[in-house]
Amino acid sequence: MSGIKSMTRKFDESVIDAEDIINLGLLKEHTHMITGDINDETVDKAIRWLLYENMDTSNADKMLTLYINSTGGSLTDTFALIDIIKSSNFVVRTIAIGNVMSSAFLLFSAGDKGHRYVSKNTSGMCHQFSDSMDSKYHDIKSAMKESESLNERMIGVLVETTGLPRAKVRTKLLGPSDIYLSAEEMVEFGVADHILE
Repeated sequence: MSGIKSMTRKFDESVIDAEDIINLGLLKEHTHMITGDINDETVDKAIRWLLYENMDTSNADKMLTLYINSTGGSLTDTFALIDIIKSSNFVVRTIAIGNVMSSAFLLFSAGDKGHRYVSKNTSGMCHQFSDSMDSKYHDIKSAMKESESLNERMIGVLVETTGLPRAKVRTKLLGPSDIYLSAEEMVEFGVADHILE
């Protein structure tokens, strides 16, 4: 993202409603929220926000804050957003509130180490990639190959973000059943760094 020219923010405040005012306030504080399903729409908004913040280099010391309250969604969309977070010129702080489950759990863990906060009443849940297949035999074989690839990428992200060895990620975070974690356990396993009191 280097080499992108700095931009000046200009808004016509006479044509905005209450939601726009809230979003403007969050933007001025370098903050974005993901709530509900993680899908192409929510990820598109988050990526646009990150790209915009990275084009605006007028404040070299700013920190970007991403609040997450989600039970998960599209894994491929999640990987797209993680890649943008990892390429950010600025620190991306993630804050988990309510639920961070499935792909949202993975997304939360991808915040910059030392800057991943979880509120004390947040529930975390991680599991292996799952998909329903209703197709022809050869299509099922191809889909199985992609599912295995996605699961390996999940393991790779969690190894990088938690510092746990692959074997421990498989048993403690990606076991055969859903694995639920408290805020304290998320810190213990290296998914989060701090608990918000």
